[in-house]
Amino acid sequence: MPAGWVAGDEVYGGNPTLRADLETRQVGYVMAVACDHRVTTVTGKYRADELVERVAKRAWQRLSAGKGAKGHRFYDWAWISLVGGQDEPAGHRWLLVWRNRRTGELAYYRCYAPGRVPLATLVRIAGRRWTVEESFQTSKGQTGLDEHQCRTWRSWYRWTTLVLLVHAFLAIVTVTARATPVPTGLVPLTLNEIRHLYNALVVTPVADIQHVLHCSYWRRRHQYRAHKPTTSANRSRSHEDHEARLEY
Repeated sequence: MPAGWVAGDEVYGGNPTLRADLETRQVGYVMAVACDHRVTTVTGKYRADELVERVAKRAWQRLSAGKGAKGHRFYDWAWISLVGGQDEPAGHRWLLVWRNRRTGELAYYRCYAPGRVPLATLVRIAGRRWTVEESFQTSKGQTGLDEHQCRTWRSWYRWTTLVLLVHAFLAIVTVTARATPVPTGLVPLTLNEIRHLYNALVVTPVADIQHVLHCSYWRRRHQYRAHKPTTSANRSRSHEDHEARLEY
């Protein structure tokens, strides 16, 4: 499957061979680099943290790196044009800088694109790396991505392919299920809940289907209440639910 962009952490961003190979293939990338990573501009060679001190205040832009659990993730971003070497492929190169508005924390990204792209595109790709990492964590927890013993390449490849296929199946079912309005008092179906139901109703069918569905509704109802702001009335209701749960 062809990829339009590559994203990675400092391990990959600091690898000049990998960056050169991607540029030769004309594949854009946004990869994190360390604060002491050296880059070249029209005025000379600098460390990334030295170069960011030269960025004017008006150069920072507040952009979203994508949606998180609590909505859009807005941060300050700035970019600085870099100069490529004479033996490097044609294209556009930048140093992308991320800044947390509350803490002032900084992060740096080495970027490349065959053609000119807006800052918002680089920010979107940087944010996608977090989504990819979240997907890996979900695959490990829900479908066993990290449970193979890696004895041979072929067996590892088959295992990983099947695991990611299962993850894709669960993700598609989750999105499809969420297209239907959720009943009042329940959280939307999650990938974890769908996996649990699929195992209980399809993989190893149980005799009492109604019991499984009742337990699923019970979990979603209590998850919904757990996300609501706590008030005196809710605290009283939570105590009653706790007593009912013990009895159940």
